Amino acid sequence: MLQFVIRRTLIAVVTIFAISVVSFVIIQLPPGDFLTSYAATLAQQGDTIQPEQLEALREAYGLGQPIHVQYLKWITGVLRGDFGQSLEWQAPVNTLIWGRMGFTVMISASTILFVWAFAIPVGVFSATHQYSLGDYVFTFFGFLGLAIPNFMLALVLMWIGFSVFGQSVGGLFSPEFEQAPWSIAKFIDMVSHLWIPLLVIGTAGTAGLIRTMRANMLDEINQPYVETARAKGLRERGLIWKYPVRVALNPFVSTVGYALPELVSGVIIVAVVLNLPTVGPLLLRSLLSQDMFLAGAIVLLISVMTVIGTLLSDILLAWLDPRIRLD
Repeated sequence: MLQFVIRRTLIAVVTIFAISVVSFVIIQLPPGDFLTSYAATLAQQGDTIQPEQLEALREAYGLGQPIHVQYLKWITGVLRGDFGQSLEWQAPVNTLIWGRMGFTVMISASTILFVWAFAIPVGVFSATHQYSLGDYVFTFFGFLGLAIPNFMLALVLMWIGFSVFGQSVGGLFSPEFEQAPWSIAKFIDMVSHLWIPLLVIGTAGTAGLIRTMRANMLDEINQPYVETARAKGLRERGLIWKYPVRVALNPFVSTVGYALPELVSGVIIVAVVLNLPTVGPLLLRSLLSQDMFLAGAIVLLISVMTVIGTLLSDILLAWLDPRIRLD
């Protein structure tokens, strides 16, 4: 196990370095740079900026240097804990990211727990009651959850929350708590707003994992080891949860590694619609404005979380399924 962790950690370092290079290059592939987008925005607003001013800004930001020089300067700062200065926001990248990363991780972790808490028992029920009325109902709602676009569900739930419950919709806080210091009242207000993002973001994932859990359980409940356990007189309910469920959980554990980046990148439109203070909308805006230092820092952090999550998934799978050996 220790050799596996050390080997995977070394591979992870190389992988993260490669991702940082590729992402930094891809961000700069579109023609122009941040100042080009900035000049175009000013032109749309009826303002102009002189070419010599653009050139002076380009030299000040280091945008006139070769791309490998810009990358080395950026990655050297990252290794020191300095992600650079956002060109659009005129603020340190660290300040912009860490202010939103906490909410991103909280919403992502809450969504994963919500999906697991609902999908696992429902999938087990559907498999053990195959072709029953309950199985058909859950299957119908599963396909419905996969078919409904997240942003449309977000708009519907926002309308219900406002018209039925009289609750302020959008964001994670009511207007009076947005700038207020943290307190018990602010935490309760955040929890009261959290149900809409959980339902919207978790619907598609829950529907998909219910189908996965049901299919895996149907493959396992008639395996010879399960029949042997039945022959020994084990109670059906305890048998199901002790043996086939444990094996059927493999897809849940194996998805931990890419759950966070999938939630960040896959629900950007939902985050924009719901006005969520996560890094998704920030990443979208930085890519549109070609704010390379901000976009590169977000992509790098998400990549690090993905690599660490994948390593944890492999270790958890080995612990969960005795058939898997890390040697």
